[in-house]
Amino acid sequence: MNMRLLSKSLGATAAAMVLALAGAVQAEDLPIIGQPLDKGIGFQPASTIVAEHTFALEHMILIIISVIVVFVTGLLIWVIVRYNQRANPKPASFTHNSPLEIAWTLVPILILVFIGAYSLPVLFKQEEIPVAEVSIKATGNQWYWSYEYPKEGLSFDAMMVGAGENRLTPEVEEQLKAMGLGKEQFLLATDNAVVVPVGKIVVVTVTGADVIHSWKVPAFGVMQDAVPGRLAQTWFKVDKEGIYFGQCSELCGKDHAYMPIMVKAVSPEAYDQWVTEMGGTVADAGAAPSTVQVASN
Repeated sequence: MNMRLLSKSLGATAAAMVLALAGAVQAEDLPIIGQPLDKGIGFQPASTIVAEHTFALEHMILIIISVIVVFVTGLLIWVIVRYNQRANPKPASFTHNSPLEIAWTLVPILILVFIGAYSLPVLFKQEEIPVAEVSIKATGNQWYWSYEYPKEGLSFDAMMVGAGENRLTPEVEEQLKAMGLGKEQFLLATDNAVVVPVGKIVVVTVTGADVIHSWKVPAFGVMQDAVPGRLAQTWFKVDKEGIYFGQCSELCGKDHAYMPIMVKAVSPEAYDQWVTEMGGTVADAGAAPSTVQVASN
C-alpha cells in the first residue's frame, strides 16, 4: 500500500483509520525508546550491541580528551604565571630538553595506540556484516523511504505523517493519535513503520533512487549513506521491544528535514503476525539465513 497519496485521496479520519490498520503491531502498546528529547544532550538509550560498544568508546575517549584539555590548560596557566616577564625577568638560555621532547612524543603515541586498540574492534563490529536472519532493502527517495522485505514478499513506502503541509494540524494530530502516538512524535512518525523482531540479526541494504540520503537510527548505533547506483549494508539486533526513530542524515534537498525513519521492534510472534496481516509470507524458521550480494567498491 502506497501511503503517499492517502491523506489527499481520503479524509483525515478515514486516513487515520487506514493508518491504524496498516500498522497492526501498534496495538501492542510499544514503549517509545529511541526518540530525541527537548534540551537533551546525551545519547538515546543503546538498544543494540553496536550502539553499546560505540557509546562506551565515545565515553572513554571523552574522558581521555577531557584530561588532556585540563592538563594542557593548567600547564599553559602555570607557564603564564611562572614565566612571565615580571616573575622571571631573566629568561633561560637553553634551546633543547631531550627527555622532555621524547616524553611529549611518546606519550601521545601511547594514547593513540590505546584508543586504537579499543576503536578497531568497535569498527569491525559495525562493518563486518553477519548473516541476516531478516533482510530489508531501504531506498532513499526525495523525500521518503521505500522498503522491501524480499524473503517475506513485502514492499511499502514510508512517508512522514503530515508530509506535504509539514506542520502540526488537528488532522495530523488525529492521525498520530490513531497510531497510538502523540504530537511529540510529529516530524518523527511515518505512516508505515519498519517492523523487525527483537533478538534477530537484521541486515539493511541501503541505496538511493535520486540523490545521496543516509539511513540513521541513533539508538541502534547505525548510519549508512544511500548512494544512487550503489549498494551498502548496515546491521543491528535489537534487544528491547519498542518504537525507535531515526532520520535521513545526508542533506538531500528542500524537504530533507521531513524524511524520518520509524522502526518498531516487536516479539518474533508479533512480527510473524504483522507479516501475515500485511499480505506477506512468514519465512520458514528452519530455513538457512539469507545473504545479500553487495557490489564491491
